[in-house]
Amino acid sequence: MLRLMPKDRTIAARPVSPGKGDWMNKLSWLRLDSFTLAIAAVVLLALVLPCSGESARLVGIGSEIAIVLLFFLQGARVSRPAVLAGILHWRLHLIVLGATFVVFPLLGLAMRPLSDTALAPPLYVGLLFLCTLPSTVQSSVVFTSIAGGNVPAALCSASLSSVVGMVVTPLLVGLLLQAEGGPSLNGVGTIVTHLLLPFLAGQILQPWLDGWLQRHRRVVGLVDRTAVLLMVYGVFSAATLSGLWSRTSAASLLVAALIDGVLLAAMLAMTAIAARRFGFSREDEIAIVFCGSKKSLVTGITMANVLFVGASLGLVVLPLMIFHQLQLMVCATLARRYALGQFARGVPAARAARP
Repeated sequence: MLRLMPKDRTIAARPVSPGKGDWMNKLSWLRLDSFTLAIAAVVLLALVLPCSGESARLVGIGSEIAIVLLFFLQGARVSRPAVLAGILHWRLHLIVLGATFVVFPLLGLAMRPLSDTALAPPLYVGLLFLCTLPSTVQSSVVFTSIAGGNVPAALCSASLSSVVGMVVTPLLVGLLLQAEGGPSLNGVGTIVTHLLLPFLAGQILQPWLDGWLQRHRRVVGLVDRTAVLLMVYGVFSAATLSGLWSRTSAASLLVAALIDGVLLAAMLAMTAIAARRFGFSREDEIAIVFCGSKKSLVTGITMANVLFVGASLGLVVLPLMIFHQLQLMVCATLARRYALGQFARGVPAARAARP
């Protein structure tokens, strides 16, 4: 029997009971999750008390260890039986992968005129990098479950996206960001090897580690979040010491946030339209919408630390951090509305797509 991920307080806000008033129900989507609050606190700490000298060296070593550990745990947690069980639903998976690794990057390239005009170049690099990342597994599955969608399909698609992203994301970064000061394509092979080795080690040991990971889910989740917070602190400390923030206008940051919102809205709409146009059932549509519109913060922060160097890394990861909070708030509301049946279907559920 397929077991869902544990209830995660960082994923979606608990629904507010009607007795607490309509205004609270309407504003509940604005709540920040605890992980976002922790990231904001770490960013503030890096602005006020950045690490330097020996402490910066130790944070750098800790970040390198965290990268290896994160990819190892990702490999150990991807359930091969679950992915193989759902692989027959290939049309659904193709739409999710197409949205994640084709449509997203094309939208990122379409924003190229904004670089050097409305956006600082590192922020545009960050937006393009965001568009190359794989989907996130945990929140995709949780939101699909809340909305009453096809949970096994969501788990398989999001897991497949994570696996494919181990190779595709560095390749896309090398191809798309050469002109923007990103890593060269020649170095991507080495980068992929460093990312894949711990992931493959986790996959090899997955049958022996699965039971332990299931029993210690909270500990594993804490390791993930602690590792990301450590890397965020190192990245933003370097940016603070270089004076990067004083050279970046507030208007440019606001534009980046607005573009993130437009990007998320566009992908939510396109994945829903594609699911209905190809005749998927309502349950499959929900899985496609939530898996095809999201990006993984954990994978993104980790890969950014491997793929990019320099003080501008703080601006590179900033669009991803903004997008992370936007996708949680918007998808929490969207999942509740799906669950309440507030979206009319032009395609009856009986016309479910068959593998």
